[in-house]
Amino acid sequence: MDKKSRSRAYWRENLKYLAILLSIWFLSSYGAGILFADELNRFALGGFKLGFWFAQQGSIFIFVVLIFVYMRVMNRLDKKYGYDE
Repeated sequence: MDKKSRSRAYWRENLKYLAILLSIWFLSSYGAGILFADELNRFALGGFKLGFWFAQQGSIFIFVVLIFVYMRVMNRLDKKYGYDE
C-alpha cells in the first residue's frame, strides 16, 4: 500500500469512527434529553427522572467516555497505519 492510499484509508476509518461517536453523543444528548425525554421520565436513576438526568448530567458523562473511547480507537488506528510515535 503506497503512502497516499494508506493515508486515505486512515482518514476514511477516522471519519467512520467520528461519525459513530458523534451519533452516539447526539442520541444521548439531544435524543435522550429532548426527543425521548417523556418516555425516559417514566424511569428514575439516582432519584431523578431519566430524561432529566440525561439532559443535565448523562450526556456530559457519555461525552467524557466518548473522548476516552476515541483516544483508544485512534491510538489503535495510528498503530495499524504506522502513524504512531
